[in-house]
Amino acid sequence: ISLLAFGKVDTNLIMHGFGPASRLPVWLQIVLITIIGDFSSYWMHRAFHRGRLWNFHAIHHSIVDLDWLSSLRVHPLNDALMRIAGTLPVVALGFAPAAYAGVVVFFGLFAILVHANVDWDWGPLRTVFVSPRFHRWHHTSEAEGRDKNFAGFLPVWDILFGTYYMPDGKLPRVF
Repeated sequence: ISLLAFGKVDTNLIMHGFGPASRLPVWLQIVLITIIGDFSSYWMHRAFHRGRLWNFHAIHHSIVDLDWLSSLRVHPLNDALMRIAGTLPVVALGFAPAAYAGVVVFFGLFAILVHANVDWDWGPLRTVFVSPRFHRWHHTSEAEGRDKNFAGFLPVWDILFGTYYMPDGKLPRVF
């Protein structure tokens, strides 16, 4: 889908999207963009943990001290494919690119938070939103946490597809 119409930028398309999705209120578009984008990213992240894609994603997992800078340690191909996986479905469905831009900024800042060297857990909301503790288990090299916790924002995907791991009171020791 082109954002250009007759040689000029179509600002209406950028601000509102197209089709049925464009008629939804912006707040609802943001909620649906978050769910659809996170679902797509979950599956792309799982794909990066298998086969040839692992060679690119392994750079992100090569750190031994997990901290906020770890969120930026990614191979360019890994970064590009993850962004495409999160963007393509929502733009193709007609959601407003302007709404998506806000979600992307939020996800970028959230990725920094979940990689931070803190043991934060959201208590009763631990199964609703990804926390730094949840993501630390994803980065562990310990067998019990390996290939777990792929979600970037909503742990429901890990719960539904059998990759959720959050033992009570225990933290990973090695990354």
